[in-house]
Amino acid sequence: MHLALVQQHATPNLDDNLKRGLRALDAAADAGADCVVYPELAFTPFYPQHRAGPDAHDKAEPIPGPTTEAFQDAAARRGVVVVLNLYERDGDRAYDTSPVIDADGTLLGITRMMHITDYDGFYEEGYYAPGDTGAPVYDTAAGRIGVAICYDRHYPEYLRALALDGADLVVVPQAGAEGEWPDGLFEAELRVGAFQNGYFMALANRVGEEDVLTFDGGSFVTDPFGQLVDQAPRGEDAILHAHIDLDRCKEAPARRLFLKDRRPDQYAHGAVAPNRI
Repeated sequence: MHLALVQQHATPNLDDNLKRGLRALDAAADAGADCVVYPELAFTPFYPQHRAGPDAHDKAEPIPGPTTEAFQDAAARRGVVVVLNLYERDGDRAYDTSPVIDADGTLLGITRMMHITDYDGFYEEGYYAPGDTGAPVYDTAAGRIGVAICYDRHYPEYLRALALDGADLVVVPQAGAEGEWPDGLFEAELRVGAFQNGYFMALANRVGEEDVLTFDGGSFVTDPFGQLVDQAPRGEDAILHAHIDLDRCKEAPARRLFLKDRRPDQYAHGAVAPNRI
């Protein structure tokens, strides 16, 4: 797979954000990309940096809707798989959602962020309902792809669910700010997750200074052996291109050893059974 992670800034000019995103898709396709991935809320400001007001859901859009339809047309025209992330409105609820679009423009489905946090600069509980789509894995023209949206990457059981459903690549639309975590922790967390689960992981991060937060960039790809494949620069718009061989997943320690030696009967509720330590 030729994977392209689009690391771009967003402004209050939604039309310009979308146009730059579509131009990035064309640039990635021109370079030979099979799959193009975007950051969290790639085409809008990062709304949760402010506490939600009574009209917060008015900023959300339906799926299918104008953004997904624009990218469905572009995906079909260029023959690439696309993973987006946007603020979705569905009835009286809103979600942090990643539509997955196949290379023929088909909307294969959506993944909604399951775990919702709330702290300074990330007041997400006022915007998002907890996701109800589970942890789907999509059969795309580029390979079997799962999505772990931002905060979901902190939950090993979520990452494991994607492995058990046969994901070869897990993409992480991310809104990671400067100084949010100790240096190197973003990379270390995904390197371990990829190693423990036997798939590639690819984090596409926002970049740029906004009202409250400055997003860091540094998008990266790690392989199923826990090694960093490549990384984008910090602090600037970029498209990170990575050539990955999904067949390598078959030889990963997780596929050969860890997954087959699991004992879920002993920790079905997420803890070691009593008196068995």
